[in-house]
Amino acid sequence: MRPSYVPGHGLLRGRVAVVTAAAGTGIGGACARRLLEEGARVLISDAHERRLADALAALEKEFGPGTVAAAPCDVTREDQVQGMFAAAEDRFGPVDVAVNNAGLGGTVNLVDMTDEQWSRVLDVTLNGTMRCTRAALARMQPRGRGVVVNNASVLGWRAQEGQAHYAAAKAGVMALTRCAALEAAPYGVRVNAVAPSLAMHPHLVKATSAGTLAELTAREAFGRAAEPWEVANVVVFLASDYSSYMTGETVSVSGQHP
Repeated sequence: MRPSYVPGHGLLRGRVAVVTAAAGTGIGGACARRLLEEGARVLISDAHERRLADALAALEKEFGPGTVAAAPCDVTREDQVQGMFAAAEDRFGPVDVAVNNAGLGGTVNLVDMTDEQWSRVLDVTLNGTMRCTRAALARMQPRGRGVVVNNASVLGWRAQEGQAHYAAAKAGVMALTRCAALEAAPYGVRVNAVAPSLAMHPHLVKATSAGTLAELTAREAFGRAAEPWEVANVVVFLASDYSSYMTGETVSVSGQHP
């Protein structure tokens, strides 16, 4: 049975948020929509400029002008990461919430994996999260407020064949989250992460075989994958004042069997 969509309650009214990899129908896009529904002004970012423009147009039509902006960003490029945050500040003012969603996967056994395949996944998924977290903290700490929410994965804890590079990167995101949280705590800034198991969206369906998706779905306690907005709901919780005493935590968004 599918859950009912949860309406917004103004949890982030007056806040400014940045979301990476937010174009399209995946978790990033769902996060952008939920943040807007909760009253935030949101800058969406993505490396795919055409898809980003389409997402911006759709969100502006739904939420109105002045609520959402866009800036292209390849998180492997420090200059583009800095440009993304500068664009958000220029449009809306200081950033209160940074949702670091950008990641890159792929399936290949370690014995067949090239250095380039390994490095590319880690550069986007782990190093990109580091760059965005670093840029966010540099702006939030002097203000004495702000929240960073990173997107990890249950594969940071669990093993899956063909996912050594992705699992290593996501485990790194968890460790990065813990360490950054301790450093930021004296400044009143929080850093947490979500760890989804399986959130179904068209890009995942396109990039993953039907057999693999069926196998992963069978492991889920509810017998279905999560909707991207169900993961976004937990991101909203971590971004809001309801989680004011949480930092350095990775919250599993999963109905997966061990």
